[in-house]
Amino acid sequence: MEPVVTVGLDGSAESLAAAHWAADEAERRHAGLRLLHAWPALAPEPTRVPSEIDQNYWATRLVHQARAELRTGHPGLVVVDSLVADDAESALLRSASESELTVLGSRGLTPAESYFLGSVSMAVVARASRPVVLVRPEAPGREPSPTRGNVVVALKLHGPCDEVLAFACHAAAARGGRLLAVHGRSLPIRARTPSGVDDEVAQEITDEAAQRLRQVLGPWRERFPGVELSETVRLESPAEAVVRAAEGSGLLVVGRRRHHRPPLASRLGPVAQASLHHVRCPVAVVPHD
Repeated sequence: MEPVVTVGLDGSAESLAAAHWAADEAERRHAGLRLLHAWPALAPEPTRVPSEIDQNYWATRLVHQARAELRTGHPGLVVVDSLVADDAESALLRSASESELTVLGSRGLTPAESYFLGSVSMAVVARASRPVVLVRPEAPGREPSPTRGNVVVALKLHGPCDEVLAFACHAAAARGGRLLAVHGRSLPIRARTPSGVDDEVAQEITDEAAQRLRQVLGPWRERFPGVELSETVRLESPAEAVVRAAEGSGLLVVGRRRHHRPPLASRLGPVAQASLHHVRCPVAVVPHD
C-alpha cells in the first residue's frame, strides 16, 4: 500500500485547516492525501439522481470543494476522495490503522469550544493505533511565529520513548527546524521549605534529570545529525512545562501509552489532555508501548 495521510472532513473551518496542514505534511512525507468524510446515511454506491434527492450530494460537494482548494497550493499531490457510510469515529479509526498519519480539526481554547474534544476527535486520538494530529485554524490577524518551524517533544524519562522520539526527529528533519525535548518534573516534598524551595535540592533534581535526558537523546543526535536537538528540564508539573514550551512552535509531539484493554478503557494521560486543550500549535499524539 502506498503511504497516505488521512484527514477527516466535516465541512467546518477547523477541518479545512486540518486539510491544508495534512496536504503540507503529505508532501513532506512523499505520501498521498486521503480526504475522508463519513456519515451513516450515505448511499453505498453513486446514484444518477437530481441533487435535491441525492443523499450523497452535500458530502460529495464538501470533499470536492476541499480538493479544489488544496490543488491550488499542491498541484502535484495525489488526492483521493473517501466517502464512507459509517459513523465518523469508526471510519476514522479504521482509516487510521492504514495511514501513516491521521489529521483532524480542533476548535478553540475556551471551555465551551474545547468540549468538542470530548467527542469524535478525543475518541480517535485516544484509540487510534497510529499517530493522530489535531490542528487549530490560525487566529485572524495573528502574525506567524518566527519559530513555527520548530518541533517540541514531551519526554517522561521512564519507560520506552523511541516511537515518540522517532516521530519528532523525522518531523524536525522534514521542516529544517530545531527540536526541543522537554521534561517537566514536579518538586518533591523534600525540596519544600517553610520559606520556599530548597535551591540545593532543586538543583540536584534538575542535574539528575538533565543528565538522564542527555543520555536518552544521545543516540538520536547521532541518527539525525542535521537536526538541532536541544533539551530543557523544568521544575513544574509535566503538563504545565509542555504547554509553556510549545508556545510559538510549529508542532508539539506527545506520547500516549497503548492500553491492551477493551477499547472503551483507552484514555489519555494528563500531558496529552492538557496539550490538546491548551496548546495553539498542531499537536501530534503518538501511541507507544
